[in-house]
Amino acid sequence: MYAEDPAREVWPDREQEPVALRFRAARAGDAEACAPLIFASGVREFGFFLGEPADACIEFLAFAFASKLGRFSYRRHRVAATEDDQPVAVLALHDGRHTWFDDPHVALMLMLFFGLRRTVRMLLRGLVLESELSAPTSSQTLIAHCATHERLRGTGVFSTLFADAMRAGELNSQTRAAHGEPDRQQLVLDVLVSNKRAYALYRRLGFVELPRRAPLSARLPRELESVRLEWAGRNK
Repeated sequence: MYAEDPAREVWPDREQEPVALRFRAARAGDAEACAPLIFASGVREFGFFLGEPADACIEFLAFAFASKLGRFSYRRHRVAATEDDQPVAVLALHDGRHTWFDDPHVALMLMLFFGLRRTVRMLLRGLVLESELSAPTSSQTLIAHCATHERLRGTGVFSTLFADAMRAGELNSQTRAAHGEPDRQQLVLDVLVSNKRAYALYRRLGFVELPRRAPLSARLPRELESVRLEWAGRNK
């Protein structure tokens, strides 16, 4: 229910003609539409990290999404949008070479939104969560916040958004290559062990499972056990 949009009644059912979509970089003005989608991408994770009701989590994500900096910023996201420019799918790309300021920025956003006392507890839980969902290294780009509006799941929207993001990334790689800069980023993402449907989708997109680095932390709920996948190239 967390990915519902107040305008969903105007969208066609799957049995009708598919929605015409376009793919673009996210904008600050997409915050209201994208925040519920981002929350839906990790309901359990956000619930553990923030420890707040769903509505408060979504309000925080909308607040942080409108920022120009940080892992929740609109600048890190790409969206699939309807003809009336309503985002219905989203993903984020976190290049490990440019994420060094993410943790301090998240702390700042949390403090501004929730206050100091609640922020301290959130950051402590965040350290536990990061033992399972680690930040990307400088040689990795992490795909995150992958979500599609519930009415359009299973229709290929996310696969097309992923392909669009890869095309955009390829253009960036070509630009760096033209300036003699190496681009050997490993493309990775995390998925909950219990999320069989998402795992199957990522495998179809060409992701393969990486070896587990460490046992699940005793302070982390078993339901948050995850696997990290690496993109090995599009499956034939």
